[in-house]
Amino acid sequence: MASNLNYLDPSLKPLEEKIQAYLDAEKELQRAVAEQASLTHPAPQPDATTGPAAAAAAHSGTPPTSDGIFEQRPPTGSYDQAGDEMHHRLQNLHDDLDLLRQEIINMLPVRDEWIKVNLGYGPSRVGAFKEAATEEGATPTYQLRVVF
Repeated sequence: MASNLNYLDPSLKPLEEKIQAYLDAEKELQRAVAEQASLTHPAPQPDATTGPAAAAAAHSGTPPTSDGIFEQRPPTGSYDQAGDEMHHRLQNLHDDLDLLRQEIINMLPVRDEWIKVNLGYGPSRVGAFKEAATEEGATPTYQLRVVF
């Protein structure tokens, strides 16, 4: 029975907190990727050949754009600041995630084995497992795996 309760050991609390921060950062990265995709690939708009936009365009003599709104062009020499900011945000999230991953791997007491931790839903498992080495003599790299 004692082996089933090892995951409640208070000495694992810093590891559990770091894993929770890692999972939160992973979710934030997924949200940011989805947000970037929605910015670069907007939802299709209704056709502007009918409706109020088409009537206004016919009256003014200016053709509407495909989204039914009159086109406004950015000033000459401007760049896509929102896209640039999103790229930097994604890069920062990737860097944070890599740092957290490495910190967790360094905190684990063993490699190539599962460690039981408490992430709030009973015993969860975390482990660092060696990836297939591409070169002989190269430093092995470890992949972090979390099962909850």
